[in-house]
Amino acid sequence: MMDGGEIAEEVPNKDGEDLSLKKKIFVAGATGSTGKRIVEQLLAKGFSVKAGVRDLDKANTTFSQSNNPALQFVKADVTEGSDKLAAAIGDDSEAVICATGFRPGWDLFAPWKVDNFGTVNLVEACRRVNVNRFILISSILVNGAAMGQLFNPAYIFLNVFGLTLVAKLQAEQYIRKSGINYTIIRPGGLRNEPPSGNVVMEPEDTLYQGTISRDQVAEVAIEALACPEASYKVVEIISQPDAPKRSYQDLFGSVRQR
Repeated sequence: MMDGGEIAEEVPNKDGEDLSLKKKIFVAGATGSTGKRIVEQLLAKGFSVKAGVRDLDKANTTFSQSNNPALQFVKADVTEGSDKLAAAIGDDSEAVICATGFRPGWDLFAPWKVDNFGTVNLVEACRRVNVNRFILISSILVNGAAMGQLFNPAYIFLNVFGLTLVAKLQAEQYIRKSGINYTIIRPGGLRNEPPSGNVVMEPEDTLYQGTISRDQVAEVAIEALACPEASYKVVEIISQPDAPKRSYQDLFGSVRQR
């Protein structure tokens, strides 16, 4: 383990810079729509991945690379406490990317179990095994009330299922006080289609509308791993067809740390 969340080996990233990495990145929520893309892009970039999943059988059928020696599946349910998660993350993981999300249903406490307590459990597990790099996929409008967006239809809709955005915001606040080296990524509305524009990155509590491809969200999360400018920051992202193409170093560097 390197100090300050640094990563040990190096491969070039898409901006032509060195993307440093150690052996494994732990991905929580690896079989989800965004988590799956994160795993696939990590493998494509030469990372080894420890995929945290609730259902091992589903994981084996979800990934075409299930026989890839660089991909390891481990049972990990973020709602089951930090002890089991710490064992799943292990001492061979360099960083954790959290792409979990509750599944809408009858349980109105599900957002709190997954998006709040589950994220807190992951942070505590990282501290137990001395993992000092944590990347969270959150959402724009989590702080919508403070932004004057209480009547924004998106804010209302996303909070219908058990105050999801409130649960996410409290988890973010916990991460920020934990002392761990974090990057919190708040994407706009998530699209399953391939990217149709360039990434726009803004400071926290700035964006209240817009969408982005899940592929780009995964890319931003991975680029944050080795970009020093991404440390201890909350960023909001959408994509726009007319946005200029910018390096991730430039994008993260343009956002001031609060």
